[in-house]
Amino acid sequence: MDRLTNTVRPYAWGSTTALPALTGTEPTGEPQAEMWLGAHPGAPSHIDRGTGDQALSAVIEAAPEAELGARAVAKFGPRLPFLLKILAAGAPLSLQVHPDLAQAKEGYEDEERRGVPVDAPHRNYKDANHKPELICALTPFDGLCGFRAPAESADLLAALDVDSLKPYVDILRAHPEEAALREVLTAVLSADPAGMKTTVTEAAAAAERLGGAYAAYASLAHHYPGDPGVLAAMLLNHVQLQPGEALFLGAGIPHAYLSGLGVEIMANSDNVLRCGLTPKHVDVPELLRVVRFEAADPGILRPEAAPDGEELYETPIDEFRLSRHVRPEDAPPLALPAATAQILLCTAGTPRVGELALVPGQSVFVPAGETVTLTGTGTVFRATVVA
Repeated sequence: MDRLTNTVRPYAWGSTTALPALTGTEPTGEPQAEMWLGAHPGAPSHIDRGTGDQALSAVIEAAPEAELGARAVAKFGPRLPFLLKILAAGAPLSLQVHPDLAQAKEGYEDEERRGVPVDAPHRNYKDANHKPELICALTPFDGLCGFRAPAESADLLAALDVDSLKPYVDILRAHPEEAALREVLTAVLSADPAGMKTTVTEAAAAAERLGGAYAAYASLAHHYPGDPGVLAAMLLNHVQLQPGEALFLGAGIPHAYLSGLGVEIMANSDNVLRCGLTPKHVDVPELLRVVRFEAADPGILRPEAAPDGEELYETPIDEFRLSRHVRPEDAPPLALPAATAQILLCTAGTPRVGELALVPGQSVFVPAGETVTLTGTGTVFRATVVA
């Protein structure tokens, strides 16, 4: 078992206060967007086993079966297949979608054949993996997830009373679901930039006047004036999570995080296709190939506790398994065995993992096959692999 030293990523959309408030540290005045826990090559966690500081990625590379377990290595290869994060959104993240595994492999191989540098800003596929993810709220958390029913989007747009939006309203009301969503999203993302900027500006002013359910879109326009992603966002479900609630985001589901603090876990991939709300590259044809044009309830997850108190967030993929333990003062010691590696993250209280005392924001890595005992009071998230 190893205490982890983790990197905080200072992305511009990050909150300046949420992570310091969780960890009890002084704000720096700079954005603190994500704390990364794991072995992602971009910012691996570090451990010290008595011979000095080492990147967890290097430790795993040196002995993958010992660290991850033979079954996990056979299934996912010699690397930790997930990345765990604490995410602190002070401003909206980009409106985005992730490919499925087949699309990721196809896209990666195509860009490799064409010689697109992996670090090129216009490259879509950094690797050949998919990127399903789960976000669990630690504070009230706002986001966008999946398409609304077209009729609902039509009503939302119609109430803005903007002439240039009326053709979209007509399409959403008259065409079958998949065709309506595809046609409107394509039209919004492919429109003349100058004309679209005017439309978004008028829509944002109307949203500001209307308030209520429109306040989130007025805020988006404040952060990204004239961005077509503001209109694309109106096609999606606006979701407000309470602490402990979660969202699973599968392949092809357009989504964006707007504000709040949460624990996020994802398959270890950097493949993101963006719809808007970003200065980064937007590849409209490739995006439209990947998006699933179907309306669906976002499916808020509320876990139920097992007899031992573990609260599991069920997902349909195997690269990660996320659960939490909310331990009252009289909770008995609990053994946490696992055939695969696990990361334990404290988000409240003063629990102990074996002999290591934790406070919010601190974490440990447990190699495969090692059983640790959880004691004390507080909340601990547990990330493992299904293998």
